[in-house]
Amino acid sequence: MKIIKRNSSEAVFDITKIIAAITKANNADPQTRELTAEQIRTIAADVEKTCLEMGRAPSVEEIQDLVENGIMAQGAFEVAKRYIRYRYTRSLARRANTTDNQILSLIECNNEEAKQENANKNPTVNSVQRDYMAGEVSKDITRRVLLPQEIVEAHEQGIIHFHDTDYFAQHMHNCDLVNLEDMLQNGTVITGTLIEKPLSFSTACNIATQIVAQVASNQYGGQSISLAHLAPFVQVSREKIRADVLLEIAELGGVPTEESISRIVERRLRKEIERGVQTIQYQVVTLMTTNGQAPFITVFMYLNEAKNEQEKRDLALIIEEVLLQRHQGVKNEKGVWVTPAFPKLIYVLQEDNIQPGGEYYYLTELAAKCTAKRMVPDYISEKKMMELKEGNCFPVMGCRSALSPWKNEKGEYQFYGRFNQGVVTLNLVDVALSSGGDMDKFWKIFDERLELCYKGLMCRHNRLKGTLSDAAPILWQYGAIARLKKGEPIDPLLYGGYSTISLGYAGLCECVRYMTGKSHTDPSATPFALAVMKYMNAACDRWKAETTIGFGIYGTPLESTTYKFAKCLQKRFGIIKGVTDKAYITNSYHVHVTEPIDAFEKLAFEAQFQNLSTGGAISYVEVPNMQQNLEAVLQIIRYIYDNIMYAELNTKSDYCQACGYDGEIQIVEDDGKLVWECPNCGNRDQDTMNVARRTCGYIGTQYWNQGRTAEIKERVLHL
Repeated sequence: MKIIKRNSSEAVFDITKIIAAITKANNADPQTRELTAEQIRTIAADVEKTCLEMGRAPSVEEIQDLVENGIMAQGAFEVAKRYIRYRYTRSLARRANTTDNQILSLIECNNEEAKQENANKNPTVNSVQRDYMAGEVSKDITRRVLLPQEIVEAHEQGIIHFHDTDYFAQHMHNCDLVNLEDMLQNGTVITGTLIEKPLSFSTACNIATQIVAQVASNQYGGQSISLAHLAPFVQVSREKIRADVLLEIAELGGVPTEESISRIVERRLRKEIERGVQTIQYQVVTLMTTNGQAPFITVFMYLNEAKNEQEKRDLALIIEEVLLQRHQGVKNEKGVWVTPAFPKLIYVLQEDNIQPGGEYYYLTELAAKCTAKRMVPDYISEKKMMELKEGNCFPVMGCRSALSPWKNEKGEYQFYGRFNQGVVTLNLVDVALSSGGDMDKFWKIFDERLELCYKGLMCRHNRLKGTLSDAAPILWQYGAIARLKKGEPIDPLLYGGYSTISLGYAGLCECVRYMTGKSHTDPSATPFALAVMKYMNAACDRWKAETTIGFGIYGTPLESTTYKFAKCLQKRFGIIKGVTDKAYITNSYHVHVTEPIDAFEKLAFEAQFQNLSTGGAISYVEVPNMQQNLEAVLQIIRYIYDNIMYAELNTKSDYCQACGYDGEIQIVEDDGKLVWECPNCGNRDQDTMNVARRTCGYIGTQYWNQGRTAEIKERVLHL
């Protein structure tokens, strides 16, 4: 006789298993042993007889029901209770896999990894927990069903990192450049409501924030919008305000001069710009998207993106207001002005704002002041980007993911409305260590690992194939990315270079140190470091030629993964001085955080690697409090303009709510663990201090795992 097991497979009926289960329940308590061996055999025989009479294969659950009934028919009620409890416990044990345990630990807030997973998510908040719980289910399905086993094993061993497995089960992409211009000028639809072209600047700002929130809830990466797309609405408001002013004057019977009318109009216009910018800043930091955090949004400030001189002057008004408000900050629960994480700001350096005397140099001075206090904006050099991007200057997606130049059917370059499909990151340190220092073996293993990454990236790509526009109407139907029809697949947008897909890399510094015995800043080791970069580029070019998919190499902004990679390396290879002796590995091509190097030398050195990181990268310099030395900040900014495409300045911006201290919160060691401590009052309660640090391209405000915290603690100043 056959039975049906819980996984729906068949097995041979085994009466001895029934006898063993009943005997175990009977003997569990010697004081209430109610059944004899003969009675137990009788129960089992009756169960077998009943099953045979069914004329079909009974299920395990049916058999267990018969066993319960048989025990009670013998009057052994205490044994029956124990058997039922045993059944229930076994049922729970079967259901309680690692995913269950992860979810339960999330709910009880005792999951340390979750607490430090994302520097901008608070894991005690219900919406974050809900996102993490859904993520655990997605990870489980991804590991067991959706990904090839070799990708899963390589990910778990830290050989590669398959990014965002918590969103892989859904047909979601990484990041994009929102086509805000199309959505504002031609209208859009938000949750079934038609949103027409706004009739004022403040309304345009309000609609923009709603778009940002909707987009953030339908993808898992960052997004970028341009202030240039809001600039035309300044003139709309100017004309509207002027009409109102003239009407008021007519009602009052006055005869003012044109100069006084213009003065009143511009004063009121400034107030509207202030309100509109405030809407963007405060809504972005207070909106909660479905993934439990404020939208990961970057705001692009590029004067030469304006279509005419009047629009450029209006754009300058917006940029000025954005910088003023960001310099001020936002108030925390104590009413103290602090540094918010978002929106991230990018300011483009160009010929008329980079030198004293330039028409818009006053904006660059304001940007420097804001950077010194609030760590933003970051800086893109129009000159250097145009050299590298076929004469174009455009924003990155999120914090650094960069598109490749692409022309539409009209032969025009297009950047807005494009996106990134996803990322798989290669651990370069593991490639080096696996080779044992043998150069020939290194390149052979490198090839194998690149092929593994390619397979992972194609899993990303194929997961998006066949996705219908209905999956995210705001993205695919209503203009954020495209205007496809309902039911239309997004497949054409996945090919031809319209979208990108990223081969990430990490640990170039440690990789080179192991293979050459020297830092990659050493002139004798730099050629090998550059060769590694070129090798990855060649692989991406080969894959692109074979598939027409837009592959590019990407300087991965490791956050929690820097710790994971470090732990995996130590487990596989032990502690190797200068290579695996830290709780972190170095992001992308960066100079090691402990290596003494001045700001200008660092930017110049890293520029050659950034040029090869076609899918995106950012460089930084670590600086002390520069609020009283803005000329030095401006000097660095001018150096960025001449030498590197994309860079930022890292400073500190902290506040202790316990004592009011607004200096740098320190990282100290306590019983082997790194903790944050106010140097003024000794406060270590993270809930009563505001700490903002540049994590890996963007600002984090919710603390970090021990690996990233160690990296932050060990950063040396470059100025």
